Amino acid sequence: MEHSKQGSLNHLWYREPATIWEEALPIGNGRLGGMVFGGIEQEVIQLNEDTLWSGFPRDTANYEALRYLEAARNLAMNGKYTEAEAIVEDHMVGRRTESYQPLGELRINMHSKASTIAYRRELDLDSAIASVSYIQEGVRIVREVFASNPDNLIVIHIRAEEVEGGNTQEWRALLPDISAELFSPHPFNVRQEAGAIILHGSAPSHVADNYMGDHPQPVLYEEGLGLRFATCMEVRTDGGEVERNSNGFIARGAKSVTIFMTAATNFAGYDVMPGVDELQSIATCVQILHDAPTKYDDLRNRHIRDYLELYERVKLSLGSKNVYHMVDLPTNERLQRYRIEGDDTGLETLLFHYGRYLMIAGSRPGSQALNLQGIWNPHIQPPWNSNYTTNINTEMNYWPSEICRLGECHEPLLELIRDLSVTGSRTAALHYGCRGWVAHHNTDLWRMSSPSDGRAMWAFWPMGGVWLSRHLWERYAFRPDETYLRDTAYPILKGAALFCIDWLVQLPEGTLTTGLSTSPENVFLYSEGQACSLSTGSAMDMSLIDELFSHCILAENILNEDTDFREQLINMRERLSHPGIGSDGRLREWHEDFIESEQGHRHISHLYDVYPGSRYNSSKTPDLIEAAKKSLQVRLEGGSGHTGWSAAWLINLYARLCEHEQAYSYVRRILTHSTLPNLLGNHPPFQIDGNFGVTAGIAEMLLQSHHGEIHLLPALPNRWSEGKVQGLVARGGFIVDITWQDGLLMQARVTSTHGQRCTIYYEHQILIIKPDGMIMDAEGPFDTRIGDIYIITSK
Repeated sequence: MEHSKQGSLNHLWYREPATIWEEALPIGNGRLGGMVFGGIEQEVIQLNEDTLWSGFPRDTANYEALRYLEAARNLAMNGKYTEAEAIVEDHMVGRRTESYQPLGELRINMHSKASTIAYRRELDLDSAIASVSYIQEGVRIVREVFASNPDNLIVIHIRAEEVEGGNTQEWRALLPDISAELFSPHPFNVRQEAGAIILHGSAPSHVADNYMGDHPQPVLYEEGLGLRFATCMEVRTDGGEVERNSNGFIARGAKSVTIFMTAATNFAGYDVMPGVDELQSIATCVQILHDAPTKYDDLRNRHIRDYLELYERVKLSLGSKNVYHMVDLPTNERLQRYRIEGDDTGLETLLFHYGRYLMIAGSRPGSQALNLQGIWNPHIQPPWNSNYTTNINTEMNYWPSEICRLGECHEPLLELIRDLSVTGSRTAALHYGCRGWVAHHNTDLWRMSSPSDGRAMWAFWPMGGVWLSRHLWERYAFRPDETYLRDTAYPILKGAALFCIDWLVQLPEGTLTTGLSTSPENVFLYSEGQACSLSTGSAMDMSLIDELFSHCILAENILNEDTDFREQLINMRERLSHPGIGSDGRLREWHEDFIESEQGHRHISHLYDVYPGSRYNSSKTPDLIEAAKKSLQVRLEGGSGHTGWSAAWLINLYARLCEHEQAYSYVRRILTHSTLPNLLGNHPPFQIDGNFGVTAGIAEMLLQSHHGEIHLLPALPNRWSEGKVQGLVARGGFIVDITWQDGLLMQARVTSTHGQRCTIYYEHQILIIKPDGMIMDAEGPFDTRIGDIYIITSK
C-alpha cells in the first residue's frame, strides 16, 4: 500500500501527534465515531457510538402549561410582555434534554523507546483513512485507522516496512511489542469470549445541567435504568504471537497487527425502555466481528469503495494560485499562515471538502442524526448536552446534504423528524390544546418535544417542528418523488400546519399572528428600557408558518387529494401578519419597532426569508431585500458573526443576496477565527454546525436554485477568479457542472434527473440552451427529459 504523498490537495497533515482532543482527527461511519490522536508511544482513539445517550424514555410533558396559556397570551396581546414572560418561565417550560455520551477509549501502546524521525500524521479525504507513519531504527512504522460503513467496524492496522533504499535485515522489519486496552469513563467490566475482548458498561440514567458547577450529583447512575453498551475488539497478526489479558492483548514479533473494533448499545427505540443486561449489545458486537472479512486489504478496499461512491460525486477546484506550495505546510501551520496572509484558495477548498467528509462520516442511512458535536464528543457533561438544538444548529448541519449530492446522508434527520411528529402530537395536545404536532428548541435520542428548562428566550419556542419540516420539502425539491411526497412528507407537513392553524390568533383587523412568540435567544427593550424576550408575532414565527403553508399548498397542488385543506391554507396565508419593515428601514425582528438588547446578537432569525428561506428576492421583493441588507449591516456593526455557526449563516445570507465579497469575507472569518487545528468548527467551544454551514455557503456562492430557476455563479468573489465545480445539485433534480475563468462563466453542464422544468440564469440574464451547445437569449423555462445534457459555453 502506497504512502500518501506530501502535497496532496485533500489531506490534513501534521508533524506531531495531537496533544488535545481539538487536534485529533475524526473518523466515522455514521454509527461509530473516533478521534485519532496519533501518538508514538501510545495511540489513543476516543470512541463514540451514536445511540449512547444518558437517560431513558420518560414523560416530559408539563401538565400545568395549558392552565396558563390563555392568561399568558392575553397579557402578551395587551403589551404586558414582562408579566407574560414571567408566567411562561414559571409555569410553561419543562426539563432539560439528556446528553450524548462518550463510549470510551482504545489505547494502543507501542513498546519501544527508540528515537523517531520522519513523523507524519494525516487524514486523507480521498480515502477517509487517518494514518501515522514514522521511522525507528531503520524501520518505518505505519498505522492506518478507518471506520468502515459496509463492515460496521473501526479498523486499526499497524505494520512495519523497510525504508526505501535501506539495508535493513528482514528479521528487523518487525513491529515492536504492541499492547491494546479498552477503557470507558462509565462503570464497566472487561472479559474475554471466543477470542474477543469485550468491554460492557452502563450509561448514566441522567446528566443534569451543571453549567454553574454547583450540582452535587450532576451525573447519575441508577441500577436498572439507562442504556447498556458493549465494545468488542479482536486482533489478528502477520507472524509473531498474541497474549490476551484482562483488558486487552499484547502482540510480540509481528510484521503487522490488525485490530477490529465495534460497539453497540441496547437502544431499541425512543419509546422502548432499555433492558437491564448487556447481552443484546454484546451479541450485536460479536456478530459484527464474526461477519467481517478476515483480510485487511479486503476491509480497506470495501471501505474506500463505499466512501468514494458518495465523496466523488462532487469536485471543486478554486484555481491553482498559491495552492501547491502551501500544501507542503502542515495544516496547523497553513492555518496560521492563512490568518496572516489570507491567500490560500486550496485551504478554502479543503474546508469545503472537509464538510462533505464529515457529513459522510457522521450521518448514514440507519444512523442517528448529527447532533451539536456530530458523533464526536469526549465529555460526560458535554456543552449544551451535545443535543439537537433545532432553532438553527441541527438544521444547519444538514444544509449541504442535498446541494452537495449527499441525499442519503440527509435521511437520519428525516427519521428524527418522523419520530418528533409522533411525540410532538402529544405535546401539542397537552401543552397547547392544539392538533398536529410541535417541537421546541431542543430534542435528544428520546425525542423530547416539550420545552426545555430555563429562560423563555430559548426554551419557549414552539416553532422547532415547523423549521424541521422544511427539510421534508427540501428532500422532495432536490429529488422529486411523488410517492415520497404523498406517503412520507405530506402527512408530517400537514401535521405541523395543523398545529400552526390552531396556534395562530386573530388580530382585531382580521390578520393572524402568534399570540406568544420569541425570536430565538434574543431579547428586546421596551417601555423605558425593560428587557424581555416574549411578545407576539416575531418575524421568524411568521416566516416559518408562511413557508410551511406554502410547502403544503405546493404539495397539494401536486397530489390533489386534500383540496379543502389547501384552500384553508391559501386563505390563512394571505392573512398572516408579517412584521415587515421598521421605521429605521430594517426588517422588524418583532411585531413592533423594538430595540435589540444586544445589537450584535449571534442569531439572525428575522432574516430567515433570505436564507434558508427564499420568499425574499431582489426581483420580486426589492424593498424587503434592501431592508434585509440594512438589518445585516447594523447587526454586524454590533459584533454579530462572532460564533462559528453564526459566521457560517452569514456566508449563506450574503451569497443569497449576491454580495460576493461579503460572503467571501465570512469564509475567511471562519478560517481565521472559528476553526480549530483539526479544522473542526469552533463556536467556541467545538460545534460541528459551522463546518456544515461553511460547506453549504461555498456551494451557495456557486449555485442557487429557487422557484424553478437555476442561478450560475451568483456570488463568485474576486479571489476565486478561476475554478471548476462538478456535481452540485439544483432543486428540481439537476446535476450541475460549472467552469469559469477570469471571473467569467466558460462552460456549464446541466443534467436533468427527473424531467422537471427550469430557467437558467447567469449574471441576471435568462439563458435557454439547445443540445448543440449554442446559447440563445430567450424566455424560460425550458422542458427537459431525464438524462438530457445541455452545454453552456460563454459568448
